[in-house]
Amino acid sequence: MVLLNIRQSAWAWLFAIASSALYAMVFYDARIYGDMALQFVFIAVSVWGLYQWLFGGPDHQGVAVSRLSRRGWGLVAVTWLAAYASIALLLHAFTDSDVVHIDAFLTAGSLVAQFLLTRKTLESWHLWILIDSLYVGLYLYKHLYLTAGLYALFTVLAVLGLRVWKNSLAKNTAMA
Repeated sequence: MVLLNIRQSAWAWLFAIASSALYAMVFYDARIYGDMALQFVFIAVSVWGLYQWLFGGPDHQGVAVSRLSRRGWGLVAVTWLAAYASIALLLHAFTDSDVVHIDAFLTAGSLVAQFLLTRKTLESWHLWILIDSLYVGLYLYKHLYLTAGLYALFTVLAVLGLRVWKNSLAKNTAMA
């Protein structure tokens, strides 16, 4: 899925739906409820992302790689903070999670990063690098060693994705 995202292939969204469904079960079993719920949101966002990559943009030919403005970064920060606070309150009040704050922080950040990815925003890769690297620590703590290894790989792939999308943006800018 991540490799297909890097290549800007709409097929990535179909793999995202399948992997999110599988991980919802894994996270339920590990009592990481924020991440479990996030998987269902990812399924819905993946349907929207598929549409955006195929038919979004001003000419309905799909979105192109773009950059966040200063205002965009501000919206990212405010949205992440508000989502974190809301998710932390819900996890604390309604679950037996032993990792409420990091789960809420990473869940909120993942929502923001995934939204940026659906719009092919270059900075989504910056967020995924941070988020995936922090997830490695959480999954090690929760003894989900294979998942920690997978997220270490995701971190490396996010670095690669950032480089590839920077080149794509430079090419698109040069052609415009």
